[in-house]
Amino acid sequence: MNLPAASPAFDAATGAGPRRRADRGADIGAGCGLVLLELMILVVIFGLWFLSGFNLDPAKSVTTDPLWNYLAAAGGVGLLAVAAAATAAWAGAVVTVVSQAVMAALICIVVFGGVEVQSHQDQRCRDVPSAVGCKGHG
Repeated sequence: MNLPAASPAFDAATGAGPRRRADRGADIGAGCGLVLLELMILVVIFGLWFLSGFNLDPAKSVTTDPLWNYLAAAGGVGLLAVAAAATAAWAGAVVTVVSQAVMAALICIVVFGGVEVQSHQDQRCRDVPSAVGCKGHG
């Protein structure tokens, strides 16, 4: 007896089914690599800020630069982390999404903390221009 063959109602191998996840090894490698790269960039950014107030001449009084430009650069790294997390989410790379979301959150905390510290320093220098750490001091 010949019965008619019906097409399958749903074939998971074709069509608009669930997306295939990224290879777990590549996912972990990309997540770790991006975190390492972002941490190195942040070390360079805040290292340059630290070196702006470093001087070996004991007769010269030097203060560090305001944090505003350095915080903007760190915010750019945070935007890179958000873009990497969005791209990884599209690719199904779960480990990279989590690592980049954590990096973005930490960078956000650092940037907003730095904004508060620099705002406080700016207000102190407006109130008492001769305070330690102000450009007019020394």
